[in-house]
Amino acid sequence: MIRNLFTATILSLALAGVVNAQGAASSTETVDHYTQAQLKVLVRDAHAPEQYNTLAGYYSKQQKSYLQQATEVKKEWERTGLNVSGAFGKYPRPVDSARNLYEYYMAKASKAATLEAKYSNMAATNTFVAAK
Repeated sequence: MIRNLFTATILSLALAGVVNAQGAASSTETVDHYTQAQLKVLVRDAHAPEQYNTLAGYYSKQQKSYLQQATEVKKEWERTGLNVSGAFGKYPRPVDSARNLYEYYMAKASKAATLEAKYSNMAATNTFVAAK
């Protein structure tokens, strides 16, 4: 009985390891998602227009993602704003949390837009310099 339990445990761990390895391999195939360490290296080593375009594309996708999340949270904000219980409600009320989250996503989208514009400008400048 213990032998069967031990064998089943080993097989389940091996299967989980294989599934995890396949998930890691498929996530490395998508170049659009970078870890913070990969992003720092990419920013540090960027010198060519293609690298700047890659960074600009990344930040453009980040901005779109944050704007999408902000619109979803804004709907929640509007929905919870109808149920405000006045000055006697506990803080933070759901409407306050939704508003704060909306402002957070908008700030992140603004920062991503700024970085996207920066790297797009650098790519255009480098393309112009390389063409001379």
